[in-house]
Amino acid sequence: MDYYDDAITDEPVTDTATSLPLVRPRRSPIERAVRALIIATGEDPDREGLADTPARVARAWREWFAGYTIDPATLLERTFTEAADYQGVIALRSIPLVSTCEHHLAPITGVAHVAYRPNGRVVGISKLSRLVDAYARRLQLQERLTSQIAHTLNGALKPRGVAVVIEAAHGCMSSRGVNQHGVSMVSQCWLGDFDADADLRRELLETLPLARCTR
Repeated sequence: MDYYDDAITDEPVTDTATSLPLVRPRRSPIERAVRALIIATGEDPDREGLADTPARVARAWREWFAGYTIDPATLLERTFTEAADYQGVIALRSIPLVSTCEHHLAPITGVAHVAYRPNGRVVGISKLSRLVDAYARRLQLQERLTSQIAHTLNGALKPRGVAVVIEAAHGCMSSRGVNQHGVSMVSQCWLGDFDADADLRRELLETLPLARCTR
C-alpha cells in the first residue's frame, strides 16, 4: 500500500476484474492535512480553484522529500582510478539546491559548491549533484545539509580533502518574521587538506561566485 494512502474507509466498491467487494482508499493523510489548512485560512476547499489542491500538494511532497527514499552513500559506490595521478582540486560549482526548512516548512533555495582533492579515486561529477539533491530533498537545516554532503563524500572516497560551500535564501526569513529579501546564508564545511591549509581554502573560495564579503 502506498505510504501516503495508508488509511481506508468502509465505502464499498466492486473490483471489475474479479467482481469482489473492495474498499475505496480514503484521502491520503497529506491531502486531509492540506484540506484542513485551506479551511484554516478561511477559504472554501471545495471551490474550483482549490478542489484539486490537496492532491497536487501530495504529489509535490513526493518530489520535495524524495531524498528519504535514497541512501546517498550508494550514489558514490562506483568510482574510477584512471585519474589516479591527479593531485589537484576537483570542484563542481553552482549545483542548484532546493530544500525545505524544518522549522517552518518554508523553501530553501540556492546553490552548493562541492570540491575534493582525490586520493587515487574519483567519482562521476553527476554523482556530486545527485548527492546534494538526495540530502536537500528532506526537512533540513542548512548547516546540517552542508555537513552531511561533506562527510558522505569523505567517507565514500576517502580523499585528501573535501570542501562544501552552500549559499541559499530562506523563505522563512523573506516571507515572514523580519521579511528581509535578498539575504543569503553561506555555510561551509572543510575536511582534510581544506581544513588544514588556509591557502587552499582561500584559493577555492576565490573561484566561487560568492559575495566578496563572505570570503
